[in-house]
Amino acid sequence: MISVVIPLFDEAETLDQLHRELVELGVLRGYELQIIMVDDGSTDGSWQAVQRLSEQDPRVLGIRVRRNFGKAAALSAGFDAAAGDVVVTLDADLQDSPAEIPKLLARLDEGLDVVSGWKVQRRDPWHKRWPSKAFNWLVGWLTGVALHDHNCGLKAFRRDVLHEIRLYGELHRFIPVLAAARGFSVGETPVDHRPRRFGRSKYGVSRIPKGLLDLLTVQFITRFSQR
Repeated sequence: MISVVIPLFDEAETLDQLHRELVELGVLRGYELQIIMVDDGSTDGSWQAVQRLSEQDPRVLGIRVRRNFGKAAALSAGFDAAAGDVVVTLDADLQDSPAEIPKLLARLDEGLDVVSGWKVQRRDPWHKRWPSKAFNWLVGWLTGVALHDHNCGLKAFRRDVLHEIRLYGELHRFIPVLAAARGFSVGETPVDHRPRRFGRSKYGVSRIPKGLLDLLTVQFITRFSQR
C-alpha cells in the first residue's frame, strides 16, 4: 500500500480534481492507495469537501486539526495515520502533479530511502524562486545534503524513515536532512511543476527568517546526533 499524505489549508477548489487524478493514477498503475487529507484549520469549506470525498471513497481518510498549526504538524498527523509501506507527501494546490509519483517510487526501487522532487522549471514568481535557490544552496553547504529543491512538497519515504524523525515548527522541508543524519539514503528526481490555478500561496517573505532559524536548529540536531 502507498499512503499519500496531503496537508491542506483553504484549498476547497482543488480537492475534487486532486482526488480524481490520484484515483486515475492508482487505476493506471495498479497502486493500492490510502489518501490522507489533513485539514490544517481551513476556513473555506475544505473540510466539508474532505468529508464528502471520504464518504464517497473508502480510500480517503480525512483528519482535521483544531486550528492552523502549520504544515509540519499536519504532516505529522498524516504520518501517524499512514498504513502504507511507502509514504508520499503531496501539496493540495495542484502545482505538484500526482502523475509524477511513479518517478519517486522508481528511485525508491533503486534502493533509496528518501526521494525528494526537484522542480526543474518552477512555475512561481521570481521573488519566490531566487530566495529558494539561495536557501537550497545554504542548506546543502551547512548540512552536506545537497538537493536542488529542499522545499518541494512532493517526496516519497520508506515507512521506517518516519519512525526515526519527529517534526515540529517548519522542519518538514528538512526531512531529507534529518533522515540522512540517521543513516538513511537520500536522493532526488526531476518532477513537473504546474502553474497555480486556484487560490494563493500560503507562504510569504516571513518564511525566510523562520527557515533560517529552523536551518540552524537542524544543523545543531544533526551535529549533536552524530557526536
